[in-house]
Amino acid sequence: MTTANRQGPVRYIDRTRDQYAGLGYEPYGWAHIEEAPPFAPVTKPLSESKIGVVATGGIYAEGHTAFNYRDDVTYRAIPSDVEAADLRATHFAYDLTDARKDINCVFPIDTLKQLEADGVIGSRADNFYTCMGGIYSQRRVRETLAPEFVQRCIADEVDLVLLVPV
Repeated sequence: MTTANRQGPVRYIDRTRDQYAGLGYEPYGWAHIEEAPPFAPVTKPLSESKIGVVATGGIYAEGHTAFNYRDDVTYRAIPSDVEAADLRATHFAYDLTDARKDINCVFPIDTLKQLEADGVIGSRADNFYTCMGGIYSQRRVRETLAPEFVQRCIADEVDLVLLVPV
């Protein structure tokens, strides 16, 4: 790739502001957290760990209800043995073209299956969790959605969670 063909970094803050303004929403209010979350060291090798996924790309399995477009704080439990061809994506805040061609660009299901087969990870959790990111209400995410993901991952006895934002 020549320098002339290279694009600069994606300016996510500007892009998000423009996206919300284009949809007629109020200006996006960025979260500001005063205190960093506690550090949680990895306690066992990756090859012995059960891996979970929380993805915000609006992924759902065939037969599930698609996500709504504004402040949808529901989530979907996706069986980790699902075939990529049975997954769909809906979202208002990103171009779905690539996700609809290959869902792995926003939900790395095939990669995780291969990592497990190769012994790089110990196992996949039975279910992975997805939601539609771009939720305007930070309070609803903080008080409703995030705690639900935490409880589900604890109940699934997940050692590590791969967070896949869009």
